[in-house]
Order: sequence, then C-alpha cells, then structure tokens
Amino acid sequence: MKYLVKILMICFLFVVSSFVLGDTYRFIPNTSFKAGEYFEYKVKYGILPVGEATVEVSPQLYSVNSRTCYRVNVFGRTTGLTDLFHIRNTYRTYLDTAAILPQKFLMSLQENNYKKDQVIVFDHAANSAMREQNNEKKAFNLPNNIHDVVSGYYFLRTLDYAKMRVGETVTSPMFFDDQIYNMKVKYNGKGVVKTKFGKIDVIKLTPVLPQNEMFKGEDAIKIWVSDDKNRVPIRIELEFPIGSASMEIKGYKNTRYNFEWR
Repeated sequence: MKYLVKILMICFLFVVSSFVLGDTYRFIPNTSFKAGEYFEYKVKYGILPVGEATVEVSPQLYSVNSRTCYRVNVFGRTTGLTDLFHIRNTYRTYLDTAAILPQKFLMSLQENNYKKDQVIVFDHAANSAMREQNNEKKAFNLPNNIHDVVSGYYFLRTLDYAKMRVGETVTSPMFFDDQIYNMKVKYNGKGVVKTKFGKIDVIKLTPVLPQNEMFKGEDAIKIWVSDDKNRVPIRIELEFPIGSASMEIKGYKNTRYNFEWR
C-alpha cells in the first residue's frame, strides 16, 4: 500500500510513453491538446480511495535549448488514511511544441523522510543527455528521439488510431531513472467506459509486459483513452497477484474540445 500511488503514477507514465517518433525535430501536428489544460484523477486500491493525481499544461510557453516548449506537470499524492505515508511526487517535462520531444525533465520525490530530486537536459542533435542529482552530473548516450516518462503521454495524443489494426504493437525508447527502456504497447480496438460524467467511447491499449512478480499476467495493465479529438486517458487498471488498483478521471478544464459524454 505504501508505494501504490507511486507505482500507479509510474505505470501510467510508462504506458503512455511507449510510442515511436521519426527524425530529430521533425514536425508532429498537434490537434488534440493546448496550453492551459488540466486533468484530475482519483486513485483506488480495490474500492478504497488511496490517492489522487493531476496532469497540467502551463498556460505559458517556455524556451528551452532554444526551442519553444510546453511545461507539463504531473503530480501524485496519497490521501485519507494512506496519507500517513505522505507521498508527494512531481514529474515535469518541457515538451517541444513542434517535435513533441522532451527538452528538459525534472523529478521530485517525497515519501516520508525519503527525498529525491533530479534534472535531465536532453540534446537530441547529439542523442545524449546530462543528468544532475545530489549535485552530481552524469552524461548519457541515448537512442534517437527518446522520450521521458511524461513526454510520451502527449505524443500518444497525436497518433491516428484509425490507421492501426487490432493487435498491432508500437514501440519507443524511453529514458527513466538512468535506464533506457524499450517500451511496447498493443492496440486492442475500441470500447466504452462509464465515468462520473457519463459514458464515453474509448481506445483500448495494453502494454506488453516482461515476465515479473509485481503484476498478474502479461495483460495486467490496461488503459482506456478517449476516442475523440482530445485522446485523453480516461481509466487505467492494474492487476496485482493480490488485489487490483485503478486511476480514473474525476475532473478537467480548458480542454481543446468538449468531451463527447452520453
């Protein structure tokens, strides 16, 4: 229970970061999100509320590495009785508005007395990054067009799912916690999800998981993305050997388009 919110946040970000991109600084049309949008999610273990998360794009644009960027914040925290563990985790990326690539990534973790702060500056022309943590700097060589755990979420929203076949898998390299991951996600067609706002048509995605002891089966993580112009994650479910957890949208504002609830 102590690390549930952290696991859910990382899984959420891993899942939506798993998509392929072409040459450095190619132009990726974005017709789904805009500066100023804001989403809230509730986190449950079974039927027990244990936390909440917010995903926000700053109304202001920033210049990083001489590139115009969105500033995106993802924040997760425990709530209620589980706030005895006092988890406050923030993930922030400066996202290139034209290429939908990360220029800078910041991570701040606070879990009771444990704290960790990290800054990564990307150099996509050189396929490298400089990571600073605890006043220590370390350089990394990276694959072409790599994502952090936040930037892929927004690239996900630029994909054209109408061109995908059920069962098709897409991949992308991702850099997180000094490691390079080859993430894969499978497109599983379409469906309908019921929320507090009503029902909504969704796109079903499943990450391809390696064999592990944390999750129950290869389809243990499922994500449902709105099948509209917003392309926003509506619900995520995780199956553990004992019990299950979920994240579901509970609030939003300043979206580019109105949701098609019914």
